[in-house]
Amino acid sequence: MGRLLYAVAASAALCAPGLADAAEPKAVVQGDMDSELRATIQRVIGDTDRPIENRFEARRRARAAAEDAIAVLRSEGYYANQVEADVSEAEPPRPIVQITPGQRFMIGGAAIAWQGETPDPASEAAAREAMSLTTGAPGRAVDVIAAEGRVVAAVQKRGYADAAAEPREVIVDHADHTVRPTYHIAAGMLVRLDGLDITPGGRTNPEWLRRLAPWNSGEAYDPDEVAELERRLLDTSVYDSVTVALAPPEKATADGLRPVVVSLSERKPRTIEGGASYATVDGIGVNARWTHYNRLRRADTIALYGQVSTRDSRVGAELSLPHWLRPAQTLKTGAAVYKVRTDAYDETGFGVNADVTRRYGKTSYVTAGVSADYSQTEELSEATPGMLTTLGRDLITLQALGDVLLDRSNDPLSPTRGWRLSARLEPTLILGDTNLPYLRALAQGTYYLPLDKQARTVVAARLRLGRILNGTVDQIPASQRFYAGGGGSVRGFSYQAVGPRLDDDTPRGGVFLFESSLEVRRDLTAKWGMAAFVDAGAVGSSGPIDFQDLAVGVGLGVRYNLGFAPIRVDIATPVARRKGEQPIQVYLSIGQSF
Repeated sequence: MGRLLYAVAASAALCAPGLADAAEPKAVVQGDMDSELRATIQRVIGDTDRPIENRFEARRRARAAAEDAIAVLRSEGYYANQVEADVSEAEPPRPIVQITPGQRFMIGGAAIAWQGETPDPASEAAAREAMSLTTGAPGRAVDVIAAEGRVVAAVQKRGYADAAAEPREVIVDHADHTVRPTYHIAAGMLVRLDGLDITPGGRTNPEWLRRLAPWNSGEAYDPDEVAELERRLLDTSVYDSVTVALAPPEKATADGLRPVVVSLSERKPRTIEGGASYATVDGIGVNARWTHYNRLRRADTIALYGQVSTRDSRVGAELSLPHWLRPAQTLKTGAAVYKVRTDAYDETGFGVNADVTRRYGKTSYVTAGVSADYSQTEELSEATPGMLTTLGRDLITLQALGDVLLDRSNDPLSPTRGWRLSARLEPTLILGDTNLPYLRALAQGTYYLPLDKQARTVVAARLRLGRILNGTVDQIPASQRFYAGGGGSVRGFSYQAVGPRLDDDTPRGGVFLFESSLEVRRDLTAKWGMAAFVDAGAVGSSGPIDFQDLAVGVGLGVRYNLGFAPIRVDIATPVARRKGEQPIQVYLSIGQSF
């Protein structure tokens, strides 16, 4: 364990390889100005770790820094600035940039000059509103340029697909210190859409593809609807690449309608995947998966899979039908034979399930489903205080599912701002050795708060609550109870280690669940980052959570950014360790913890 801790610490030290070298600003910024403006100029000028060898080199750096400073000042509306490049008399000489920002120029009014035919009055009004340049606001170059983009986007949104900006005219008036932009916009003609022009040669049925278009022939062009078609095709995950674009004007039909061109690069029809894993708690595991794509010619996925491990072994089949009955709705069905071995229970069984998921917006979902399982379970039961017996049950479990995810975060895999709310209800009926209806409910909320504009430091918080209604711990099958502990739950504790236990230390599970996490994530470089976290959780077996029984773990983690999500290594320890618990837990996985 000591070697492992040393290795993680060394990795953290390597997160910022440049921090060991002394770095200083390329030039010293002098002059009376706003602190935020000074910080921006200094950041653009940048740092260097190369020493200055002579006065010629110092003067060259000062001139380059002065050009950067002028660019920043003009972009922030300081057009009457005075910037001088100089070199100190000290040895070694230091580059200096002496700055007098001058008076800040303000927006003095903005106008649109339509080139060619003027769009309809509603689109023209929307374009003026989209400018959103307030008279008297700072005349920042980025705001002036962004306003032009908003004008073009507003006109395109209302059907003028060929709208484009021609060279703008911006008057910088030094007499009254104002900036007055005039945007020259060519709106073009209103475009109405036809159906899809599909590149031939793929396995997908063209008629099925055409039903995915979220518009009717003759409707005005809407870039959001064209983007939605592309999203629907990408959601299927059976294409290597998807291109959706409006056909050029010369491709218009005799009625003047423009088709949307769809080009699909289909992935190989079959894939075979295999993997292996090892964990100190779970032991060795191997898995394999055979997947067939687009077998039914409607972007379907058929898979056979198998895995063998100390904790969970199973063989099963899955079928996924995206855009089933209507767009943005996916049917998933599956069947599996399984054998699960945990500290709390052993379970062997066979199950089938069917779920329908409906997407709303980009990343929010509603799921409804049903499942049926036949299982044989063995679990320890406390028949009388201090007396443990092995309870075996043959059960048929019929379960419905309702699941809602409302996602308002900025990234599904590695969010830095926003929030998510999810709720899951599982009405269940068990038949056999025990006959009981009950309701299993779970709810979770997460929140992400960036502490700086670049979101290099993010505070992430999570709260998860669970409750089983109409059943005691002994009545509910062990596999359906709540447990806590582990990498996706309460770090610092092993899997199922949080909560009530039987006399022989077997996890008992519960009907109440509470989990919370607070994590501070910090990017050190473009690839490396670190995190500090506190997790807490409790499981209640008979009544509401007793917060005096909270299990609390604290730890540090290292992150390596893969581009789409990080690899994370977390090391955690219990705040108050009980007898038999390990002092250190190590977790390795892909993706943020929540």
